[in-house]
Amino acid sequence: MKSSMKQRAFIAQIVKRLICIGMVVIVVTPILLTLFASLKTKADMVNTSPLTLPLSSATLENYAEVFGNKYLLIGFKNTLIILVVSILFNVMLGTVTAFIIERFQFRGKKLIVGMFFVGMLVPTFVTEIARFKIINSLGLYNTLGAPIVIYIAADLMQLYIYRQFISTLSPSLDESALLDGCSYFGLFGRIIFPLLAPATATVVIIKAITIINDMYIPYLYMPKNKLRTLTTFLMDYANAQQGSWQSLAAGIIVIMLPTILIYVFFQRYILAGVSAGAVKE
Repeated sequence: MKSSMKQRAFIAQIVKRLICIGMVVIVVTPILLTLFASLKTKADMVNTSPLTLPLSSATLENYAEVFGNKYLLIGFKNTLIILVVSILFNVMLGTVTAFIIERFQFRGKKLIVGMFFVGMLVPTFVTEIARFKIINSLGLYNTLGAPIVIYIAADLMQLYIYRQFISTLSPSLDESALLDGCSYFGLFGRIIFPLLAPATATVVIIKAITIINDMYIPYLYMPKNKLRTLTTFLMDYANAQQGSWQSLAAGIIVIMLPTILIYVFFQRYILAGVSAGAVKE
């Protein structure tokens, strides 16, 4: 009986590992193929297999061509501006709103919370016409303000993360601070907000990856060349490089690097922040 159970456990472990290995292969293979292509010449792209690593004939000319494009620097600059401003307001508004909802009782609280989560469930394409009219009426069309306002208002994931984290903080912290003469603003600024650092790190990382990878909103609301972001730069670069797959592959790798580096270096914060609040003591 025991040997049978051990065999089943051993088989289960093998199956789990095979599934994990399969998932890694599925995720990593396209990235490796793109990387190999970016290091090849046009002749190598035609004469060699996509799986062939260009050891002897590797070239960086494709990357030189990408970095020589003047719109790449513009894309980096615009993406950075949108990223910093959007995340700053997301953190400020998210922390304050979550603190108020978790710590205060007021009339209509359940209705407000319900409206927040209904807003998360409504697909964006359903409200696209209304959103476009609002952005246009505010005079933000073809400005960096359009995606910033949308990124601040459209995604409420930070509210869920902050509420989960604040719910794990003991209310006795609030009571002690208030008894010592601290105001609500001082309580939030000096005690609550510093304790939200793991949740803030999670929000920053998730928002950064989402904003960097988004092509739809910048393309729709900022069609000017001087307002290109990394993703719209890549789209226009792809159109200009039809047939030059090695140059396009280099462009993809360059645009992909920021999100990969962000995720690799900060993935532990993502897991810690999302799981915070899952279990209450």
